[in-house]
Parts: sequence; C-alpha cells; structure tokens
Amino acid sequence: MRLAILGTRGIPARYGGFETFAEELALRLVARGTEVTVYCEANGTDQPREYRGIRLVHIPATACGPLTTVLFDLRCLWHARNSYDVVYMLGYGAAPFCLIPQVWGTDVWLNVDGIEWARGKWNSAAKLYFKMMEWLSTWVPDRIIADADGIRAHLESRHRLSSPCSVIPYGAPVAVVPPDASLLRKWNLEPGGYYLVVARIEPENHVREIIEGYRAHETQIPLVVVGNHMVTTDYARKLRPLAGSRVRLVGGVYDREELRALRYHARACFHGHSVGGTNPSLLEALGCGSLIIAHDNIFNREVVGDIGFYFSSSSTIPALLKGVESLTAPEKAALAGKARARIREKYDWGAIAEQYLDLIEMHCGERRGDVLLSGAIPAEKKAGISAGLGRRNLT
Repeated sequence: MRLAILGTRGIPARYGGFETFAEELALRLVARGTEVTVYCEANGTDQPREYRGIRLVHIPATACGPLTTVLFDLRCLWHARNSYDVVYMLGYGAAPFCLIPQVWGTDVWLNVDGIEWARGKWNSAAKLYFKMMEWLSTWVPDRIIADADGIRAHLESRHRLSSPCSVIPYGAPVAVVPPDASLLRKWNLEPGGYYLVVARIEPENHVREIIEGYRAHETQIPLVVVGNHMVTTDYARKLRPLAGSRVRLVGGVYDREELRALRYHARACFHGHSVGGTNPSLLEALGCGSLIIAHDNIFNREVVGDIGFYFSSSSTIPALLKGVESLTAPEKAALAGKARARIREKYDWGAIAEQYLDLIEMHCGERRGDVLLSGAIPAEKKAGISAGLGRRNLT
C-alpha cells in the first residue's frame, strides 16, 4: 500500500498541527508496513529524501499571496497523480484539484480540518471561496475524514455528503515525566504561578475576551499569552495595548520542550478556539494534565468533556478563575489525572494509527473487489459483490 500525505509544509514537524499529525501518523504507518510519502515545501537548502523510513518529496512553493498554499497543493496533487494507491490531502483549500489523481485512478482522502470560512481574518471573497471549497470537499474525494464528531455534524447540517465520512481525531502525547521547570526562567515564571494562553492572535480564538475577563478578576497571578502579537492585523494592533505587568505578551514559542513546560506548569490553560474540530494545542494541554478553561462550543466540549471549565464571554471568566483558585491540591491532582487518562483513552497516537490502518485494509479490500468485478464473472454475481464492496456504501 502506497500512501502520500499532502497539505503540510513538511516534516520533521516545525510549524503547526498538520505537520505534527503527518509525522506522528506516518511514522506509525511505516512501522506497520505501509509505504508513506510526505510532500514538503522545498526550501532550497536541507531537502533530505527520507526521514526515519518516510519518503519525502520537496515541491517549490511560489509566493502568490493568499493563493500560495492553493498553488502549492495543486503542484503536489499533480506530482502525486499516478504514483500512489491513496493520496491523503490535509485541508480543503484545493478541493476541486483532488480530481487530478482520480483521473489517473488514484483514490483521494481529504481531511476537512476546521470551518475555514468562519475565521475572522478572511474577507468576504475569501469566505465565499472557502464555503465553496467546503461544499466541494463533501463530494470530490473518495473519502472525507473529519477530526471530530462536531465537524461531521457541521458538514451534514450544511451539505448532502456524497462521499463517505470517517471520524478520526488527532493525537497527543502524555507527559509522564514533568518537564524541566528551569525552562520557565526565560520568562521569569514559577510553576503554578501563571495562567497560559497558546493561540494565534485571531478573533475566533477569543484572545481579547480571555484577556478582558482575566483583567476583571483581582489576582496577581500573571496571564502569559503565547502567540505572535506583532502580526499586522487590526485585531493584534488593538490587543497590544492590553499588555502590562499582569498580561504578558511573550510572542511565539516554537520549541516543543519549552511549550510542554509552559503548559505543564501553568495554574490553568485557557483555550479560546471556536472554529476547529479536535485542536492539537488543546490535546497537548490535556496530555500535560493542565486545568482547562475553554470557550464553550461543541468542539471543545467533545475533547474536554466534564473535566474542564467553560466560558461563553469575558464576563463569565472571573467566576471561573475564582473556582480554579479555590481548588485543593487533591482536587487539582484528580483533574490532572483525568485529563491525561482522557488522552490515553481517546487521543492516543497508536490507536489513531490503528484506525487509519483499518481504512487502508478496507481500501485494499475494495481494490481486490474491483479486480474481481472486472473479470469474467456472471452479471448477477457482479451485482452482489458490488453491493457488498461498493466504495460509496462504506463508512
């Protein structure tokens, strides 16, 4: 079985959730005998052909403003059109071009990720484009993959799904050994002595509401905001004046160990994301045993369940902070244990890889069925086999 993963900037993961997902999944599939290729952006310097048994293909990404990613995905789809059994596209920005490999007889799976058109950073034209891409993603690929039940429910509420949809979430590690607390010295922080936000500075992540709610609460425990607050957007520009001795905007943190230490040792982690499905940052916080104060929406409740605190607006945050600060040490330890157990039970990378292996086995079975159907088989028997193995009837 030859699988190509497209739609990432490449591995080893240095950037975001898709890259981490591609690396974690590919490593486990390769270990189980699947031939996996990950498509990467060509950076002109370090372009290895293999990473820990995973084949790497580097494709140039020409800078074309907002079309850069779409054109890069198009190039990748063209390159991968006839070399694999399945092309797995992460994200639906180039959904119509997923037809390209299909013309050459290659199946395409598409991970729809979140509700891209709902992000506040897009103008009206971009929102319309992404709404069209979401619609196309429900019938162009041979299989849709959603990372949460909430995403599948969203698609079903807006579209008639012509392609089968499987729900397979992302995964996260569990912090078994406490991260080195000395890493916090970089920001003059102490374990348990700060609240944390890790997010892109965008409206749908409710960073402003979190800061305003925190400021309305009388506490000297600082709020640390990790994210590039110097981006040139109106939202970030209006956010910067809110910084002070209590609210610390520290910029982006891209070192995995530093992020793990920040999450693990925080008094609690805020999570304001609202337009995604299973958010990797939220999973990683749970894997650290963090107390979670999350925006109240179906995606966050699906991940966190009843072990978190939820805010609907900035005005509800002060009461939640009082509740967090009133927890006893045994209560906090119990919640931390439940958070890690939730990751082990629902978001373990090994179990997630097994779900993909099940899909791969199903695909191979379908292919064998197609070969049988193409042979000299009586028409009535063909019909029976087709009913049992038809691709569109499998979910």
